[in-house]
Amino acid sequence: MSTESTVMLFHAPQTRSTGTCVLLEELGAPYELKVLNMQAGEQRQPAYLKINPLGKVPAVKDGEALITEQAAIFIYLADRFPQAGLAPPIHDPRRGPYLRWMAYYGNCYEPALIDRFLKREPAPLKTSPYGDFDSMFQTLADQIAKGPYLFGDILTAADILWGVALAWGLRFGLLPQNEAISAYSARITERKSFVDVSARDALLAAEHAASVASRG
Repeated sequence: MSTESTVMLFHAPQTRSTGTCVLLEELGAPYELKVLNMQAGEQRQPAYLKINPLGKVPAVKDGEALITEQAAIFIYLADRFPQAGLAPPIHDPRRGPYLRWMAYYGNCYEPALIDRFLKREPAPLKTSPYGDFDSMFQTLADQIAKGPYLFGDILTAADILWGVALAWGLRFGLLPQNEAISAYSARITERKSFVDVSARDALLAAEHAASVASRG
């Protein structure tokens, strides 16, 4: 597979796939957007369900490779474009912790946050995938407090994943007040990659809303 081939990202504005856009920008990777209007339900149409039967974004096609699941996409892309230096190589002692925090996002943080967002009673402690919310959050906050990034001075793809995700949680008031978390998220969302992607997303979202409204 040529390193010059263009990655195809299935994207909907102002969703989880926004973080993947930011990562691709940080990687300097050649990519093409396949934009879905989720307000019009395009993610539930047969054409996209062949890409991801769950009707979720992001999804990435790279040649014959099809990748779904946010953390898997981040790991794949950062390894795919190693020249950007956003993934510790396999023999680097940070590689294991890097994968740990990638997995922690999907296995612990997301389930805990969704339970909190939907005001659902969490599973009993012994069966909960994340234990309890406070312990999950404090474990993350303790790591981030070491700063400025998850692994000190070195920015990795994990920071892009977490910085964007935490910005969403802070925006909707789903996270406890924590100075280190707020500063960390701002450190990521103030980057040019995030600012540019957010501006593009705002235009796409407005176009999608207007398209749906015109069908009235």
